[in-house]
Amino acid sequence: MKSSGAIQATWFEYDHYGDADVLQKRTGTLPPPGPGEVTVEVFSTSINHMEAFLRNGHEETWADDPWPRRSGSDFAGIVVAAAAGTGFGVGASVMGHVRTGAHATHLTVPAASLVVKPDRVSWEVAGGLYLAGATALETLDRLRIGSDDTVVVSAAAGGVGSIQTQLARHRGARVIGTCGDRNFDYLRQLGITPVRYGEGMADRIRRAADGPVTAYIDNFGKDGSELADALGVPARRYRSSADRRDIELSLLDDDPDAVMHGTDLLRRLAELARIGAFRLLVSGLYPLDDVVEAFEDLATMHSRGKVVLATRPVTTYRTIKARQVHEAMSGGYASLTR
Repeated sequence: MKSSGAIQATWFEYDHYGDADVLQKRTGTLPPPGPGEVTVEVFSTSINHMEAFLRNGHEETWADDPWPRRSGSDFAGIVVAAAAGTGFGVGASVMGHVRTGAHATHLTVPAASLVVKPDRVSWEVAGGLYLAGATALETLDRLRIGSDDTVVVSAAAGGVGSIQTQLARHRGARVIGTCGDRNFDYLRQLGITPVRYGEGMADRIRRAADGPVTAYIDNFGKDGSELADALGVPARRYRSSADRRDIELSLLDDDPDAVMHGTDLLRRLAELARIGAFRLLVSGLYPLDDVVEAFEDLATMHSRGKVVLATRPVTTYRTIKARQVHEAMSGGYASLTR
């Protein structure tokens, strides 16, 4: 084993259910990695809605977990210590996943939960890829989306939806993404046909599809089954937000078989990102210490792509986001064209 000895780490955890402000910054010393383990200095990690649901008690699957509980599942960084035989040397650039605890400066994980980070994949993307990307890929795999499909994806500009739409298109499918007006141009840039939410959406989807809709993926959680029925989508080719929730929880399972499956998905995602099959938009990049603010950003449900945390940001200077400008305008962008 190569190691520089004990490592000082910082992480965020919480002692009881609540909003993001229950997260507490704590520090401690990590012992050298044990057999089959690797210690990673985290460069980037991301936040996900499921982590918020677990923290605020909305999701009760882990209700018996002891306190305090840590936060975060996606990460990317540099190996700083490794047990012999793990296949990862000190200095290796890696991407990984954990059940919880990735919102940290360093963490020790099984080597089985790591993959090599491709040089062409940025740190910000690498650290935000696992849960959203693996959920997107697993859903497409289960539906067997291919070139004969016309698929509708709701919340198409979000973290999971934006990856699903692009990977479905990479497979040759015709893809329609439902979204708000402000995301039309974003989806068009990805080659996705945007359709506005709201009354009459089924008719708008039919016009956009100009043929049968063969699959429907609901990331939004409202009226999805009714819309799928109205569009004639077979029940076996509809996936609800509840199905997404089950997939996400399975991807956070720390059973060895589940870890191996999650790592296989992450390895595929890394390669798909390397070849440009999809682009992950990082719509918010926050220093790790601003994790509470980052979760509050995510909670607005308006962010495109992913919100990512960085442990070594070049600057902590904030620039106003285009969507904040949009939301602050009483009439939105439409008012500028009147």
